Amino acid sequence: MQKLTIQWQRLLNDKNQTCPRCSETGETVNTGVLKLKNALAELGIEVELIQKAIDFSVFENNPLQSNSILINGKLLEDWIGGETGKSKCCDVCGDSECRTISFGENTFESIPENLIIKAGLLAAAELIEN
Repeated sequence: MQKLTIQWQRLLNDKNQTCPRCSETGETVNTGVLKLKNALAELGIEVELIQKAIDFSVFENNPLQSNSILINGKLLEDWIGGETGKSKCCDVCGDSECRTISFGENTFESIPENLIIKAGLLAAAELIEN
């Protein structure tokens, strides 16, 4: 069985808190991965979700690491032809600007389920070709 690995990482501070956009993305990652698991099982592809927390010191050095999704080692933005951006977030993130994703004419602070599924399907198609 082939494997599709989806890794989502986000900031968790010393109080185990994350920002609203990471929290929303956490929900869409879980529902998107469940849908991908159901759809790809028929094709013999196992979907694995890895949720990784980064602490504030790592976040401060590179805020764009937070709320990132890697699918088989490649950024979600790269799978869908999107771009990484950044914008001011919230108190949990301090003065850092957090990750956004631009796709088409839209910019997203939290990553929508449909983009997670789209990227997952593109990655799965690549597995099938090999």
